Amino acid sequence: MNLDLDQFNDIDFENIGAWPKLVKIVFAAFLSICVIGASYYLFIADTIAVMESEQNKEIELKADFETKYRLAANLKLYREQLVVMEAQFAELLKMLPSENEMPGLLDDVTFVATDAGLKINSLDWDNEIERDFYIEFPIRLNVEGDYHQIGNMVSGVAKLPRIVSLHDFTITHKENGGLSMAILAKTYRFKEGAELAKDPKKGGKK
Repeated sequence: MNLDLDQFNDIDFENIGAWPKLVKIVFAAFLSICVIGASYYLFIADTIAVMESEQNKEIELKADFETKYRLAANLKLYREQLVVMEAQFAELLKMLPSENEMPGLLDDVTFVATDAGLKINSLDWDNEIERDFYIEFPIRLNVEGDYHQIGNMVSGVAKLPRIVSLHDFTITHKENGGLSMAILAKTYRFKEGAELAKDPKKGGKK
């Protein structure tokens, strides 16, 4: 079939039936393309977008299922580890001084310093600091002695039955050849009713 472009001249849209056969075929093809294109953008494109969104959700759900499956498969192990951690935590709580033991703790630090042969210039509680789950009790300490005596005191503090940590120490030389050390010691006590301060066996508060 020869394509005669002259057939497309002077097309009468009010008398489509009189169009040449070739013009009808071209117009029908063009109209079909328009209908297909419009149908795609009006119906199919949205459906494809929904399908892609559902496919992405499926991938996310599979990943979430795999994560939960691994957790469920190891649930027994996690529970056993939790029991061990709670028991260890309970033991650590026992090493923190109770409210009644706080005054005696200052005496313990004093004894450790004097037993090491240090001269105590000052030793007193500083202002307590309240944290989320516990209260921090700083102790300001200033002593004089030599390196070995200071080392013995630090070692003695580490051996105390209650937790006492040492911070921000400053050592200066004295004119007599000795040393002066200013140090901040800290002990800690959990707040009453804190969620972490529980007996793992009974589930009650310590």
